[in-house]
Amino acid sequence: MYAVIKTGGKQYKVQKDDVIRVEKLEVEAGKNVTLEEVLMLNDGKKSTIGSPLVAGAKVTAEVLEQTRADKVIIFKKKRRQNYRRKKGHRQHLTVLRIKDIKAA
Repeated sequence: MYAVIKTGGKQYKVQKDDVIRVEKLEVEAGKNVTLEEVLMLNDGKKSTIGSPLVAGAKVTAEVLEQTRADKVIIFKKKRRQNYRRKKGHRQHLTVLRIKDIKAA
């Protein structure tokens, strides 16, 4: 069984025991979180597609850690103008392990 969930403006295809990295959720490490924005469910035989969400479907996940992504360097330059700007960014992430997928 798998589900397609939406969190942080992105969509993820998840199965039980998958480990995913999503945009930061305000939950401590070791706690459980319930993701209720389920867009699609598939149990191996039939698919249920929501419009836009599947009613009553939930995905439960355990928060493994709060971390940060690798650094992305933003470099701007205008030739012959002596204009250079260098800036870095590290996105805050939450690492989740999918524990359970429940249909309605």
